[in-house]
Amino acid sequence: MFKNHPKGLLAASLSNMGERFGFYIMMAILTLFISSKFGLDEGKAGYVYSAFYASIYLLALVGGLIADKTKNYKRTIMIGIILMAIGYLIIAIPTPTPVPSMALYLTLTCFGLLVIALGNGLFKGNLQALVGQMYDNPKYSDKRDTGFQLFYMFINIGGFFAPFIAIGVRNWWLKLHNFDYNASLPELCHQYIEKGNNLPAESIEKLTQYANGAIIDKTPVTDLLAFSNDYLNIFNTGFQYAFAAAIFAMLISLVIYNINKKSFPDPANKTILNKDGENKISKEEIQMSAQEIKQRIYALFAVFGVVIFFWLSFHQNGYSLTYFARDYVNLEVINIDLGFTSIKGAEIFQSVNPFFVVVLTPLIMWIFGAMRKRSKEPSTPMKIAIGMGIASLAYVFLTIVSFALPAKDLLATMSAADIEAIRVTPWIMVGMYFILTVAELFISPLGLSFVSKVAPPHLQGLMQGCWLAATAIGNSILFIGGILYMNVPIWACWLVFVIATGLSMIVMLSMVKWLERVAK
Repeated sequence: MFKNHPKGLLAASLSNMGERFGFYIMMAILTLFISSKFGLDEGKAGYVYSAFYASIYLLALVGGLIADKTKNYKRTIMIGIILMAIGYLIIAIPTPTPVPSMALYLTLTCFGLLVIALGNGLFKGNLQALVGQMYDNPKYSDKRDTGFQLFYMFINIGGFFAPFIAIGVRNWWLKLHNFDYNASLPELCHQYIEKGNNLPAESIEKLTQYANGAIIDKTPVTDLLAFSNDYLNIFNTGFQYAFAAAIFAMLISLVIYNINKKSFPDPANKTILNKDGENKISKEEIQMSAQEIKQRIYALFAVFGVVIFFWLSFHQNGYSLTYFARDYVNLEVINIDLGFTSIKGAEIFQSVNPFFVVVLTPLIMWIFGAMRKRSKEPSTPMKIAIGMGIASLAYVFLTIVSFALPAKDLLATMSAADIEAIRVTPWIMVGMYFILTVAELFISPLGLSFVSKVAPPHLQGLMQGCWLAATAIGNSILFIGGILYMNVPIWACWLVFVIATGLSMIVMLSMVKWLERVAK
């Protein structure tokens, strides 16, 4: 698979795979952890989630600037890995729930997330710039798109296994303390701790039913307050031990990177080869007119502007789509009992996207390869436009499915039996992520390829950082998904993302010819 690609591609992919494994452990559970740890509703949890996800990609711009300024890309990447491990450690240390001080413990959690985001900013864009340089050699230049697709596929192997680890660790800790997992309990427990018997009768009835069902030895619950405190504390300690698993993933990534870093190219010493792969020309000798540089930057920022709306829609996977899975999907049918733990929870759907990335990437590469042989392969800008259209179709699918579902605020007035009756099959989420993943494969790895190809030689790190900064802008408004999820019919929530991605496709199509000229 890596046979006709630069030697360093596999090592770079393995380094990133370890980092993504740790990252996806965290992202599988982050919003659910914030809600269950601090009792925040979907909207307030969304502010933390949006700020964190935005800072990850915004700080990638800072990381690109630092690497371009210091000319020490490799050390910048290594420091990023270390900082991410420290950030995971901060949020992995068990703390009591309910928290004695909301301000103190929420600030501590946010600080840990900020350290992770800073480390990711130093790591992510600069490693991508390093991979991009591998394909500046004319020997490999025609394989640039394929190379980034392989890079993207390989790192998602870690993303596939991560949610299973997160769920398994959390549910193991619950089982160790005689509890079973129930997605609805944390919210009800927080409500009961806050309001006690002033809680509506239907909510107390649901809490009692769920609480008795969550005791493994079936000892009847006689004190709902004591149960609520105990369950929340064990539930969230299990989450924090799951975060600790990410630390080990980062250490593996660090080892792989250090073993191979001498064999990696260095963007600080960027060179261009002739068609025979000989006669290296330093970047100082490359003459590029100011007009050409300007056109390249304009083209890149045009693409950055379009993909903002893809990331706004795509990264709902760890936010409103996860809440949708928790509230509306029948999770009981995917309960995998391993004896010492069980694999059950809304987080499990976070493994579907990386699974499809790994499975579908070879197929899409084969399709593009066959089209290339017949000189019919779409250009990279056209592929991105097609991807936006496919993303829109994913949300069209979910909009149609959600027409018959009650709004989120109505669930509180429904009995446990009525809620179970309206839950949909897990295959809905699988189908949704299948379509969304196809869109991702048309946009994300090919966007990285486009940036590495079009960016002026002396601005590689900065432009990769700008790509991630555009992602940050989309992520900074992710909370819109939570606000819509809580306040409008479910189908109307998804319709907003249909419109956002559909309009972006139209804009991208209108620019394709111009972008193709610049890319040449």
